[in-house]
Amino acid sequence: MAVSEGKVGEVAENAEAIEAWDGVLFDRWVKYRHIFVNGLAAHGEEALRLHPPQPGDRVVDLGCGLGDTTVRIAELVGPDGECVGVDSGARFIEQAREEAAKEDVENASFEVADVEAEVPGSDYDRAFSRMGTMFFNNPVAALRNVRAVLKPGGTLSMVVWRQKPDNDWVHRAELIAQRYLSHPDETNEPTCGPGPFSMANADTTSGILRSAGYEEIALTRCDLPIFVGKDADEAIEVAVALGPAAELIRINEERGEELRPKIEAEIRDEVMSGFERPDGTIWGGASTWIVSARVPAA
Repeated sequence: MAVSEGKVGEVAENAEAIEAWDGVLFDRWVKYRHIFVNGLAAHGEEALRLHPPQPGDRVVDLGCGLGDTTVRIAELVGPDGECVGVDSGARFIEQAREEAAKEDVENASFEVADVEAEVPGSDYDRAFSRMGTMFFNNPVAALRNVRAVLKPGGTLSMVVWRQKPDNDWVHRAELIAQRYLSHPDETNEPTCGPGPFSMANADTTSGILRSAGYEEIALTRCDLPIFVGKDADEAIEVAVALGPAAELIRINEERGEELRPKIEAEIRDEVMSGFERPDGTIWGGASTWIVSARVPAA
C-alpha cells in the first residue's frame, strides 16, 4: 500500500473541530464503529451504485475516517486506478493506513489534510464523500478546493444527512437533551463544527455547489434503515456518544454528566420502543441525500 506521511495545511477556524474529531470523538467512533460504519455503509453503497467509479479512475475520498470507503473504492477502480483517502484527523488516518496495510491494499493511500486549506494530489477523475462534507465551516471554500483537483468534467458525489425530522431516532434524542441543556456560552470541550445536518436543505446544498463552481447538480433521496444497537441499552449508549444529543451533553461538561442519567431514561421511555424489532435489536430510519455534481469541461 502506498503511504504518504505528513499533514497538508489547516485552517485556523477549523482547529477546534479537528481537535474534537482527533480526540474524544475518535475514541467514541472507534468504540461504536460496528454501528456507525456498518450503519452508514448501505447509504455509501447506494451512492457508489448510482455514481460508480470506473476501472482505472483516480478518486479522492473526502473525510475518509477509518478508510473503509477508500478501500471499497480502490476495489472498484481496480489495480489500474487508485483512491486517496483524506481526513483532518491524524488518528483516523493512522488507523486507516494500518488496516489497509493488513489487507494488502496496494492502490489506496491516505493523507492528513484540512480540505478547506488544500486537497492533496491533483487530476482526479472523481471525488467521493460519505458523511464527510457536513462539518466544513466554509463549505464553499472546501468544495472549490475539491473542484481544483478534479479534471475538467470530473465528478463529485457525496452522501449527507437529510433534515432532522426524517432521521427521527436522532432528532427525538436531541429534543430530549434540549429539555435540560443548551449550548453554553463557554466550554472547555471542543465542538465538532456546523454539525451533521448542515447540508440537509437541498436548496442550501445546491447553492453551495453552484457557488463553488459546479454544474449538473442533482440530489437523490435515499431512505434505508440502519442498525443502531443490539438492544436498547446499546442504542442509548450510541445516542449519548455521538450526534446532536451527545454533543449537548459533552459541551455542558459537569452539568451534562449530571443530567445524563435523566436524559438516558427519557430516551429509553420515549424513543427506543418505537424502533425495537421483535428480536430486540434497534433500527432507526435513516434519510440521506446522495448529491452529485460535475466540474465544467474545459
